[in-house]
Amino acid sequence: MDTPDETLATAAASGDRAAFATLVARHYDRIFALAWRLTGLRADAEDLAQDICAALPVKLTRWRGEARFTTWLYRVVVNAAHDQRRRRTTRVKAAEGWGDWETARQAEIAEGREAEAWLWSAMAQLSPELRDTVALVLGEEMTQAEAGLVLGVSEGTISWRMSEVKKRLRALAAREAG
Repeated sequence: MDTPDETLATAAASGDRAAFATLVARHYDRIFALAWRLTGLRADAEDLAQDICAALPVKLTRWRGEARFTTWLYRVVVNAAHDQRRRRTTRVKAAEGWGDWETARQAEIAEGREAEAWLWSAMAQLSPELRDTVALVLGEEMTQAEAGLVLGVSEGTISWRMSEVKKRLRALAAREAG
């Protein structure tokens, strides 16, 4: 004679592994079929059925036996499907937000490349002395005194050259903008 589901559920809730195995074997197809109808996708239904079976030992400790076991089990499957749907919606929204962030990041990178290309083009229009000065002060992050030592000129000359570079770059930018 088959042991009633309610008796097996009570035993499984108390830690009886054989009772739990019997319940799962008896109802797995039912769990899977309902999960498939609720999700519409076989892979999602398989994942959901496995998740439910993995969580069932803990859930059984909260089963009170007020309804038939199958009624309670259907409710567990429906709730799990709802939870899965909510998680998926949250992930989609997060991914969309991430997509917006990535789009903004890529735009920022492109702007940086454009600015760098403009700077290289502008630098090519400077005299070699001014280019050397910029390369040392900005590119190599030297102090004006250090750049002066490398180029064999005074710190004041380096300061003047940097001022001249800024003035010429501003003028070039103004010409291109206007």
